[in-house]
Parts: sequence; structure tokens; C-alpha cells
Amino acid sequence: MSPAPRTYRYFDLLMTGFVTVLLCANLIGPAKTCALTLPLVGTALVFGAGNIFFPISYIFGDVLTEVYGYAHARKVIWAGFGAMLFATTMAWLVIHLPVNPREPYNAIIQPALETVFGSTWRIVCASILAFWAGDFVNSFVLAKMKIWTDGRLLWTRTVGSTLVGQAVDSLIFYPLAFLGTWDSETLWRVVAFNWAFKVGVEVVMTPLTYGVVGWLKRHEQEDFYDRATNFTPFSLADQ
Repeated sequence: MSPAPRTYRYFDLLMTGFVTVLLCANLIGPAKTCALTLPLVGTALVFGAGNIFFPISYIFGDVLTEVYGYAHARKVIWAGFGAMLFATTMAWLVIHLPVNPREPYNAIIQPALETVFGSTWRIVCASILAFWAGDFVNSFVLAKMKIWTDGRLLWTRTVGSTLVGQAVDSLIFYPLAFLGTWDSETLWRVVAFNWAFKVGVEVVMTPLTYGVVGWLKRHEQEDFYDRATNFTPFSLADQ
């Protein structure tokens, strides 16, 4: 008789936080371009608004893999994938449902919905695929590095996994979504900037990551090492 799977007090809360950040980052502000003038330098820093919060999902991913292991992080990634598919389907359906011509407010809300939620299927598919691949690579690299470092030097694997995972994410999303639409030089500059920005967020948040990971390990009594884990992404097994 196989032992009952372990239950955790905070795992479900972390999964909820991950999916919430993921959905908000993809639905609120990804199409808005912001420009900030840097003090003394005077040049404008241009970036997509959604990029401010998207790296937080990678921090969630790092914490989940570090504490609970790759298999539990895999479940969270699939939960996020399903949530993104549902949100995309819901947005498409709401936009394309027939408008009630007797309601004057629809003349205002329908164009707004189309502008905010009416991304092309090319951008939607690129976003979902980039998230899926990038997060799995991030979790895989962190799990392997934890074994290589024997659980020491947490910052090397949080930053190292983000370097690789965010590179995969950016190199999939921007070419699939905008190649042939944007100028090639602009495209690769955006790829480079967004990769550097997201890695920078991971570096800045490292002290917080240390605190959260340490607190969870103490309270969950868990510090999982993926020495016997099946690393296929196409499974929901606990190992």
C-alpha cells in the first residue's frame, strides 16, 4: 500500500497567487507602452506595462520548485496554462457575442472591450506557448541546479533559472507575435531589454525570495530535492 501523498498548508495559496499574477500580467496592460524619463540621463525608458508584474510569476515558480519540487510546480504551471486558455476563450466569446442594439452603453463598451481584450490569435498563441515553455524551463533548471549545488547558494539557481527561462519566454513570444510586423532591429532590442528587465527584477527580489523560501521550508517542513523526479512536462504525478 503506497503512502498517502503529503499535504501542505500554503501550497494552494501559492498556486492561487501564481495564477492571479499570471492572468493579471497578461490581461491588464500588456498592450500599453510606457515611457519614463531617467534623471540626469534624460532619455526615455520605453517598456510594456504588463512587464512590470509578469516577472513576479517567475518568483512564484522559483519558490514552488525550491520548496515543493518540480512535480508540484508542474501542476501549478498547468493550472496557469488552463487559466490562460479559459480567459482567452472567455474574452473572445464576450467580444463576439451579438450586441444589444437597444442599449446605448454598448456603443461605448464594445469598442473598449475589443481594444483591451481583442488580441490577435497570433499574439495569444505566442503568449501562451512562451509562458508554458519558459516556466517549465525555469523550473527544470532550478531543480537541477539545486542538486548540483547540494541545496547551497539559492541565489545562483533563482537567478540562473530565470536567465534561461526568461530567455526562452522572450525568444518565443516576440518573434512569434511580431516578426514581420515590427522592424527587425526594434524586435530584437525589445527582446533584449525585456529579458534584462525581468532578470533584473529577479535579482532585486532575491532577499525577499530568500525570506519566503526559508519561512516556507520551516513551516511546511519540506525542502524537496528532485533526485528521482520524472521531468516530463506532460504529467500531473507527484514525482
